[in-house]
Amino acid sequence: MDISQLPQTWDVIVIGGGITGAGILREAIRAGLQAVLFEQKDFAWGTSSRSSKLVHGGLRYLKEGRFLMTKTAVEERERLLKEAPGLVEPLGFLLPIFEDQRPGRRTLQVGLSLYDIMARERQHHYYDAAAFSRMLPHINRRGLTGGFQFFDAQVDDSRLVLRLINEAVAAGASALNYTAVRRIIRQDNDVTGVEVQDVETGRARTLECPAVINATGVWAEKLHPSPDPQRHLRPLRGSHLVFPAGALPLTEGLSFVHPRDGRPVFAIPWEGAVLVGTTDIDHSQDLSIEPNITAAEAAYLMEGLQAVFPSLGLSLENCLCAFAGVRPVLSEGKLEPSQESREHAVWVDHGLVTVTGGKLTTFRRLALDALKAARSWLPSDTVIERKAPVFEVVPDRPAEDFGLPEQAWRRLYGRYGMAAETIAATARPKDLAVIPGTHTLWAELPHVAANEQIRHLDDLLLRRVRIGLLTPRGAAGYLKRVRKLCKSALPWSRRRWKEEIRLYRMQWMHAHALPGRRDAVSARKKMLCVEGLRAGGRAVFRKIFGAGTGTNP
Repeated sequence: MDISQLPQTWDVIVIGGGITGAGILREAIRAGLQAVLFEQKDFAWGTSSRSSKLVHGGLRYLKEGRFLMTKTAVEERERLLKEAPGLVEPLGFLLPIFEDQRPGRRTLQVGLSLYDIMARERQHHYYDAAAFSRMLPHINRRGLTGGFQFFDAQVDDSRLVLRLINEAVAAGASALNYTAVRRIIRQDNDVTGVEVQDVETGRARTLECPAVINATGVWAEKLHPSPDPQRHLRPLRGSHLVFPAGALPLTEGLSFVHPRDGRPVFAIPWEGAVLVGTTDIDHSQDLSIEPNITAAEAAYLMEGLQAVFPSLGLSLENCLCAFAGVRPVLSEGKLEPSQESREHAVWVDHGLVTVTGGKLTTFRRLALDALKAARSWLPSDTVIERKAPVFEVVPDRPAEDFGLPEQAWRRLYGRYGMAAETIAATARPKDLAVIPGTHTLWAELPHVAANEQIRHLDDLLLRRVRIGLLTPRGAAGYLKRVRKLCKSALPWSRRRWKEEIRLYRMQWMHAHALPGRRDAVSARKKMLCVEGLRAGGRAVFRKIFGAGTGTNP
């Protein structure tokens, strides 16, 4: 579907295709509203594909006294674990305690006990140094006094977004990526519609609606300036390193205190690899350009990792890639980045509702709060259901398993809902194999290529499936097979495939290569080249190379 096929009138228009916008769309269609979502780049392009992949309450928020926020997050974690098995999964964490470390055992014991009370289940245990070392054999034993085991959960963040959007569309909603809302139209100060434009073809339309929900994250103030002149969005960057499982053997997550500044840092097994993160610093770069890790951030994460695992001899040479996301944090600008609150805010302006801030874990609370704030402009018979399950119920196993084990079906149902059965039923037997180094089946690629609005190769390899992050050099060794699998679903010409691969490699080198491995072209120029080539315009190239340049780079 493109914008020319959309109906003219809507009950609500959602701007932003990250986790918050996807949650709002799902709840809006559940409430019986005519709803459409627009995303100016790809679904989950921003923070929602670059998070720490954790669904958690946040122990550090207890230390800061934010008990209600932690309780809400723990409740949402438990809901998602129950409703989305295979997508949101339990994750054990080990938390070592060293001599002279703060917080110490007693403080952590109190915090973890509160965590358990909120989850209504005892989920933590203390182990002495000898027992803890057996659980984590490569840990630095110097000064180790013991440690805790506790539980949170993890998720494939972009698949969470896509499942919400796909189920909303199946229920009657519409959602378009690469479509920007250029203008909000008002009459006598009230919202009456929006002007939308396909960012690549240039096609534009005006649509009518009385309610617009702005869920654009760090971009929110571009549409709706903060009503509090003392409190604005503060973009904070969190960067991560990705290691192959063989380099950093973990069966559970590890949470530890960084020796330099006392910040919590983690290493977690995820999708066949291991993630290490995260930093928390101000992001002053252009928000339209993909963020990337800096040399200083990479060194900081390696310093923490080497202090905990000195015997492994880890270096950046072991690392597969990196990724960085920018968090939308509301701030008065007085605190250190790690001390800022992750609570969300809702602003209302005559039919324009803005929701920003918040955490991945609590996306549904944000969605419900946004729809509640929009009630005055929605149909009078709208019923917002707060207790219904977030996702459609799926079976534990299909009638025919196609030779896939139970765990594979759990994973497929979690990520794709009932479409999991279509993936298996339409696949060749050899494509039901796992891509080496990942948990992804080859059969997933042609399915998402055919059904999930793929415009570019990075949509496929970095967000619909994650093999661009999980395999060497951004899955460079698999590109021929990817093309063969997806050429019928993506009927690009030979020239188009060649161009997509070139742009993907350029983009990957900018956003995911380690600082020392990037080539001489500046990161900004690379990404502006990608944007310009896709848009087919000359203005971007003039911005990069100067007004006199008339040829493509």
